[in-house]
Amino acid sequence: MKGGTELEQVIMEYVQDYVRRNQAARVVHEALEDIGIGLFPVLDHITVRTLVIDDRAREFLRFGYVYSETLEYEDWWAKVYRAPGCPALFIDQGYEGERGKTSIIPVWVRQFGDRTLHHIAVRVGDIDLCMRRLEAKGVQFSGTIVGESGSDLRQVFTVPEEVDGQSFSVLELTERHKGYQGFSPPQANSLMQSTVKHS
Repeated sequence: MKGGTELEQVIMEYVQDYVRRNQAARVVHEALEDIGIGLFPVLDHITVRTLVIDDRAREFLRFGYVYSETLEYEDWWAKVYRAPGCPALFIDQGYEGERGKTSIIPVWVRQFGDRTLHHIAVRVGDIDLCMRRLEAKGVQFSGTIVGESGSDLRQVFTVPEEVDGQSFSVLELTERHKGYQGFSPPQANSLMQSTVKHS
């Protein structure tokens, strides 16, 4: 990406590091680069896992992201931040204490840290077609699309990339309609479970 703001450069440094370590993301990145689009214009959101959301958010707040909303789930929660012209930033953590005991996030953070992206979401026009095209290139998906055909939000994750036998990162495809920019709690929770390593 040429030029851009300091915030865009920071985002792309994280994304480039992520792409180096995620095969599915490399397939998408190379295809977009091949036709001159690049990855930045189609980023829907980027996701960071951490142990303390407010501490981790400071880096991005400094560059212009602002708090948008809090989302709560059974054993984890997240805050969404937004900045004009940039993908939404989704930062999640497990609850402290008994409520978060079953969350997969703290274990992930202890292994991989919170200075890397867990996933990026690429916004697509037709998620079914995109899946078929990527599967033809060897990309595998974890489960089925979450969200009904024609609904405001449809999402799917790739099979997790592994590092040292542990699920590390996934690529998300996101299809949005009717101007919907939010995140659906049931869908996010279902997607979270797709990153759990199945033996």
